[in-house]
Amino acid sequence: MMAQQTRTEVIANNLANVNTTAFKRSTAHFEDLLYQTVQGATVVGNSDAKTLAPVQIGRGVHLASISKVHEQGAFEDTQRPFDIAIEGEGFFQITMPNGSTAYSRDGSFQVSDQGTLVTQGGYTVVPGIKIPNNATNFGVSKTGVVTVQLPGSPDATELGRIELARFANPAGLIAAGENLYTPSPASGEAVLGFPQDDSMGKTVQGALESSNVEIVQEMVDMITAMRAYELNSKAIKNSEEMADIANNMIR
Repeated sequence: MMAQQTRTEVIANNLANVNTTAFKRSTAHFEDLLYQTVQGATVVGNSDAKTLAPVQIGRGVHLASISKVHEQGAFEDTQRPFDIAIEGEGFFQITMPNGSTAYSRDGSFQVSDQGTLVTQGGYTVVPGIKIPNNATNFGVSKTGVVTVQLPGSPDATELGRIELARFANPAGLIAAGENLYTPSPASGEAVLGFPQDDSMGKTVQGALESSNVEIVQEMVDMITAMRAYELNSKAIKNSEEMADIANNMIR
């Protein structure tokens, strides 16, 4: 029953974040517990059957892991110049207040009062691109090159280039909230590169990556978990009633 309740909580979190930008759904994985061996393998000795299989009774299930499914979400066209999506592999690098680096697929950026490109939470996007106050026509190419148009300049001025990071095992990243991830030994070290280089995805301006949660599948999984929870509760109740009957017979 606890295992099915945990599965329901994971599904509920997926449904709660169905509209969260670049959210990656989670899946719960379970393992069976140790078995009670009532009788070991039996030696028969007949010509057609030398031994019989052991008799074992399972003792339940426990939570093995909850992992993120890093599949590409659908793109939502916003036409907002500071919205940037990643098509393919890669994460944006975000500088945290303590100097550490976090990673995100959420490209809903904005410009701070200092002209720096930041996240919705005010964290700086690597490499710390600063946009002049008099700049117009903010642009981001598929290779991550950031350009603007400055007064008196006929050509676009390059301000920098967004650098992405990818991991050998993205499912090993630790979700830190605010659409941010931090690395762990399970995820491996970050491999840095520019968009469209070294198997990195490309940057798409004016779009955001939607959540990869599939509502219909989550609802089906929730119904399955609820039915399994009910059946387990009935099994426990029946087991208790059978034990009471046996105790009354002894009395």
